[in-house]
Amino acid sequence: MINQPAMKQHQPLIDKINQFLSEEFEVNTDRMLPDANLRQALDLDSLDYIDLVVVVENNFSFKVKPEDFSTIISFRDFYTYIISRVQSKEPIDAAMAGQVQR
Repeated sequence: MINQPAMKQHQPLIDKINQFLSEEFEVNTDRMLPDANLRQALDLDSLDYIDLVVVVENNFSFKVKPEDFSTIISFRDFYTYIISRVQSKEPIDAAMAGQVQR
């Protein structure tokens, strides 16, 4: 879970997340509070979750496993998931870029 100081550190990424969620699901960012229920605030049904997976994959260039979303309840959970996946893929991407350039 991301604590308040870490939230501030990752604010540019959180702003990007909120922006694409707002555009994709036509929801005002004022409803996207860290402790708000993601499904309720975005009015998601099961088909919307598929859209959400596609949007995440397109915006952050990593594959989402359906089971990854089973523990995501709040926006904070969602932010934590995205931030951890983005941070974990950076070294891999750098290593792959190094291999490609050789």
